[in-house]
Amino acid sequence: MQELPLTVRRSIELLGLALVGTIFVLGAGIIMPVLTAFFLSLLLYPAFRFLRKHKVPEVLAIIFPILLLIIFVGLIGWFFSSQMGMLMGDFPQIKKNVSLHLHSVSDWISSHSEYSTKEQTDFIKEKSNDLMNFAGGLASGAAVTLSSIFIFVGLLPIYVYLILFYKDILLRFIFMWFKPHVHSRVKDAIYETESIVKNYLMGLLIQVTYMTILLGGTLFLFGIKHALLIGIIFAILNLIPYVGALFGNIIGVLLTLTSSTEIWPVLTVLIIIAVVQFLDNNILMPRIVGSKIKINALVSIIGVVIGGSIAGVPGMFLSMPMIAVLKVIFDHTEIFKQWGVLLGDERPAKSPMGFPIFRKKIIDTTKAGVQK
Repeated sequence: MQELPLTVRRSIELLGLALVGTIFVLGAGIIMPVLTAFFLSLLLYPAFRFLRKHKVPEVLAIIFPILLLIIFVGLIGWFFSSQMGMLMGDFPQIKKNVSLHLHSVSDWISSHSEYSTKEQTDFIKEKSNDLMNFAGGLASGAAVTLSSIFIFVGLLPIYVYLILFYKDILLRFIFMWFKPHVHSRVKDAIYETESIVKNYLMGLLIQVTYMTILLGGTLFLFGIKHALLIGIIFAILNLIPYVGALFGNIIGVLLTLTSSTEIWPVLTVLIIIAVVQFLDNNILMPRIVGSKIKINALVSIIGVVIGGSIAGVPGMFLSMPMIAVLKVIFDHTEIFKQWGVLLGDERPAKSPMGFPIFRKKIIDTTKAGVQK
């Protein structure tokens, strides 16, 4: 069969990329629960394999890890809700502190600008009414959103169970897509995908635990109110690459401002978050996850933004493991190797503009010697 011209192949690749993006946008409500269940099944597969090795019936070997995961997530939800209950119990004091902060800001604006206190009050009332109208519009769709969340969460255990139960059928389906002489490469790609996703997701679970304990415990020792709540919010948001840490810092500062009338607790929170995040990024997380996931920062940020725009918060959380899986697939195929290079962070030693041999990811030394 005659090989297609390079321009035609590249055009087909771009059209395929556009088609996949369209499918994700139109079917996000169906695809995202399946993808989430797929990654969770990879996370639970070692436990399933261990139980099967010890002669546990297949059904019980699937159900038991799922129950453990549900209990773990339920404990996180219970802890978060209890901390939120404590926060709501301090609402009168929070309201008083917010009023003091607003009064201080109003005095500063009045002394440095021409806006009087009355004009500022009128502006705040106007924006408050706009905010209430906006909140009313959101509340009208809250029932639909809440029902979607319950459906999403309710389908996950079912999907995980069925993926683990029918894993051999799914694997056979994958192998039948390829000719027998490349089955060894397909097998290597499957093992590498399992290893990367398992290490990454297990690392995230460990990260949420130690970030909550380390950050929340340190803030508590320094006398910061709602320290554990700040710790768990930052730990969960930190799972979103780059963007989550920014929002975690903002929420931490806002919670501190509402619980204190002084400025030193805010500085303490920012400093402790910076130190903990430095330890997490440079010492703890690399040792837990390892260096197998090599995705450059530009692709990570773009992936988070695209995932959020397509599927909201679940898309942002799943963006990194999805990109990692795509990189494994691209690296194991000849026709898509350039996409694997684009996603990775392996910078060439010299600029490809001046040294043609560095335009290739893998240097064939035999061919290079023949050319000499």
